[in-house]
Amino acid sequence: MRRRIALALGGAAVLTASLTSAALAPVALASPGLITAMQRDLGLTAAQAETRLAQEMTASRVMPAAQQAAGAAFGGAWFDPARGKLVVGVTDPAAASAVRQAGAEPATAAISAAKLDAAKAEIDLSAQRRPAPAAVSGWRADPRSGSVVVAVRPGAHGSDVDDFLARARKAGPVTVVAAPKAEPFAAGTVGGDPYYINGNTRCSIGFSVHGGFVSAGHCGGNGSSVVGWDGSAMGNFAGSSFPGNDYAFIRIGNGWWTAPVVLGWGTVSDALVRGSWVAPVGTSVCRSGSTTHWHCGTVLGHNETVNYSQGAVHQMTRTNVCAEPGDSGGSFITGDQAQGVTSGGWGNCGSGGETWFQPVNEILQTYGLSLVTA
Repeated sequence: MRRRIALALGGAAVLTASLTSAALAPVALASPGLITAMQRDLGLTAAQAETRLAQEMTASRVMPAAQQAAGAAFGGAWFDPARGKLVVGVTDPAAASAVRQAGAEPATAAISAAKLDAAKAEIDLSAQRRPAPAAVSGWRADPRSGSVVVAVRPGAHGSDVDDFLARARKAGPVTVVAAPKAEPFAAGTVGGDPYYINGNTRCSIGFSVHGGFVSAGHCGGNGSSVVGWDGSAMGNFAGSSFPGNDYAFIRIGNGWWTAPVVLGWGTVSDALVRGSWVAPVGTSVCRSGSTTHWHCGTVLGHNETVNYSQGAVHQMTRTNVCAEPGDSGGSFITGDQAQGVTSGGWGNCGSGGETWFQPVNEILQTYGLSLVTA
């Protein structure tokens, strides 16, 4: 086991691409395998993938300052691949100049992000008092449409759905879209390079933290025992939350140690983890899991509520990256920046689909953890 992870570290080559913003010193680093995966899943050339990673790193670092510059007029933010820049919605044209000076492109917003988030939070509270019907797939604040988007299973109708939508519309502007039902990506015992919970459930490691690793909460409850890919004892779930959240901290021992690596499974080179800057909507993101290995796509939304059959999970990030059972808990990464752990979704890696992840920074804050970084 020690030799295997050491080899992963030694084989993780990096590719350097300079940032276009002179004000930002960091350099975008990515394994050649990540570039290859982006070419395959996003339809990019190698040069386009390198350029996009540099632009996305700039956007991630510009976002806090641009939001502050917009102030109360902040109407959300997203990365625009066509322009290669962060776009920030503003409800007051007077804030546009400050946003532009911060390095982002301003755009007119119909409603502030604060009001939109408040409307979404009110729907969350309403669903806690009276759970959303199974036909409702989830809901999210969408700054680009200026509304809370509620996803309903295609063809679903009924008084329970109508009642939920009526309650949602009382909270704020609502847009209804058709979308398949998402489910967690856990699985029974199968082959691969996983970790196993209580001997009969397979999930995927998310990111190494000091003292263990983080993964999905639906994989196991507090105290659940964990064994590694080689069958040896790893440790136990020291913290777990699902539903409501979908995250867990697994404390390890028994000779296991941590490394700042996301495995490429021999399909791509392993990736090193150097931080956890949040990727804006529109940014590319790649996922590693023990069933389907490496796949890439785009961040589609932040702070979404997903209504699983087990209950609603909040503050999730939606992507169009595919995943399948057993990928649960696995890593989402943009460049060399950890984003989150795989929760669930719909579809598969043959026909495509959507996958949600629980942001890693929330997990770190909840359990007082810190990433192991290169």
